Amino acid sequence: MSDARLPARLTTAEAASVLQELRSALAAEPGDAVTLDAGGLRSFDSAAVALLLELQRELRRTGRTLRVTQWPPRLRDLVTAYGVQELLPA
Repeated sequence: MSDARLPARLTTAEAASVLQELRSALAAEPGDAVTLDAGGLRSFDSAAVALLLELQRELRRTGRTLRVTQWPPRLRDLVTAYGVQELLPA
């Protein structure tokens, strides 16, 4: 199992660099399941949802799964508003 953490800020301005950091960190750690802690996320926009969906797609291609923990309520609300809650279960 691999563990990673989202930063405090994840907006369109940070999304590309955060995704690259997560890719690098997760590539270095073996395991089928990835647990991503979103509890520290304080400032974010729809780019956070897009990043989670992209990360999940990439992991699935390699046979890995993504589990997000410590969802901030506003992030869960965004996921629901975009209708992707089934793709990113809590």
